[in-house]
Amino acid sequence: MTTTDYATTLLVAQAPDQVFSAINDVPAWWSTSFEGSTKELNDVFTVRFGAVYITSKVTELVPGMRIVWHVLDCNKPWLKNTKEWNGTNMTWDISEKDEKTMLRFTHEGLVPEIECYDACSNAWAEYLQQSLLPLLTSGKGKPTVSKQS
Repeated sequence: MTTTDYATTLLVAQAPDQVFSAINDVPAWWSTSFEGSTKELNDVFTVRFGAVYITSKVTELVPGMRIVWHVLDCNKPWLKNTKEWNGTNMTWDISEKDEKTMLRFTHEGLVPEIECYDACSNAWAEYLQQSLLPLLTSGKGKPTVSKQS
């Protein structure tokens, strides 16, 4: 059976531990409006993009290999169901391939049948390709910079 969850893969020269650390440095590549922690199992964190927020719990944390964030709560005010991401999982699988590191990102529950799929899958592609990848390769990501009140 094939899955329709949003998924993509990056292949980089950096070591698995470097990829693991970069993913967990959320304000360096996703949003500078970050509260909480991603360092330990069961940590809870929130990222904000104006009125949009996503609160997640770290449910798996295997250094250099795997990270899973479970969405506890979110607000996506432009959607009919503003809580559409609730209960979904963001899974980061890290492995070695051809002397490089392969990062497989899957957003379990982000499927074509939901309203957010097009906008959210495009946003993931942009954050992963235009922010996380540069963070890994040059040390500088391009997170959303939140306006401080």
